[in-house]
Amino acid sequence: MRAGHQGTGPGAITPDGCAVELYSRLPVGDAPDVVSAAVPAGARILELGCGVGRMTHPLLERGFTVTAVDESAEMLERVRGARTIRSTIEDLDLDERFDVVMLASFLVHTGDPEVRQALLRTCARHVAKDGCVLLQREGEDYHTNVPRERVDPSGFTLRIASSEPVGDGVNSVRAEYEFPDATWTQAFLARPLTKEQFEEALAQAGLEVDSYLTDDGIWVRAVPVAQA
Repeated sequence: MRAGHQGTGPGAITPDGCAVELYSRLPVGDAPDVVSAAVPAGARILELGCGVGRMTHPLLERGFTVTAVDESAEMLERVRGARTIRSTIEDLDLDERFDVVMLASFLVHTGDPEVRQALLRTCARHVAKDGCVLLQREGEDYHTNVPRERVDPSGFTLRIASSEPVGDGVNSVRAEYEFPDATWTQAFLARPLTKEQFEEALAQAGLEVDSYLTDDGIWVRAVPVAQA
């Protein structure tokens, strides 16, 4: 288990505290629609941190070709129809370029700035010159509107129970997922980033924002910085 990360509940737990069975149950929401609208039809997508394939499977159904990467063998066992690669994102080097590289799940908010830069360098290393990188950011009130609770129409309750500073601009977040037959918790470290800090992190990796895809600014399309 990574320092500062923890998960509880039935089934396998990954090094960052994610429960495989939990993520197999969670709905994907409108994220596949956001992605589909932002990239060319039939694009080759490199999905970093794919988990059990919540995004992978809807994207495959929409006609995309997906290479799905995750460090957890238990997660990858749930992925169907895509090329799968077991690797940490930081260490991935496929010597390939993709139309789209996707870094979702707020991974850009990792507590360690060096890890964040390694994640973004992996994105830059694998995106085609005329391709794009899709990233998912935290909402503006992610760490301030706490505690909060949402009852999902599918029948479970999600709580962000706390977000407590632990030093150096990093917060420890605790999430709780309550189903009728099981409960999971996840604790993880996250670094809030202003829009300016986010864009500066992209720039350090040779990327720049092309557009904010959603009104809340959570989904972003970035492109490689043009070389003079």
